[in-house]
Amino acid sequence: MKNKYFITGIGTEVGKTIVSAIVTEALEADYWKPIQAGDLANSDTHKIGKFISNKKTVFHPNAFALNTPMSPHAAAEIDNVEVASEKIIEPKTENHLVIEGAGGLLVPINDKETILDLIKPEYKVILVSRHYLGSINHTLLSLEALKNRGLDCFGIIFSGEENPSSEEIISKMGGVQILGRIEQEPYFDRNVVKEYAEIFRSRL
Repeated sequence: MKNKYFITGIGTEVGKTIVSAIVTEALEADYWKPIQAGDLANSDTHKIGKFISNKKTVFHPNAFALNTPMSPHAAAEIDNVEVASEKIIEPKTENHLVIEGAGGLLVPINDKETILDLIKPEYKVILVSRHYLGSINHTLLSLEALKNRGLDCFGIIFSGEENPSSEEIISKMGGVQILGRIEQEPYFDRNVVKEYAEIFRSRL
């Protein structure tokens, strides 16, 4: 059975794209970023492509490629485009599919919808968490938002330096499995991503 993984984060710059690359490489999955806002010449799809070693992954085009690096709702307004969940059609594939969100779960895509509205019940949601002052709150709020929509979190991947106290309370109060950690590496390239992919493959 082929699975669909939705990679989201507790905020911006927490490591979603690296985690997406590792999960994509681990499963030799297809990759899709529904909404890209800004940095179109070096988008997350471009970045993932540089990290992937396998020959099976197919990179599906963005449903919306917006020019300004802002929240999708604001970037769409500048481009005079209307972003809506009903216009975002999941690509057809016989392979596993890794879907990368934009920012956190409650990032608006228009006046009424957020990234959360892109997540279907059958998706395996992976939440990427990174330790900083306030990250426990942001992680538990993200888990609560999923729960309130009737969505399950498949697991958490921590990114960056370890904080055992924070991780323990998140695990206890969040009631979700911890899939592992991506260390604060000096750099990421295909070899580093491939090493992590081998570690995480059996956990996915």
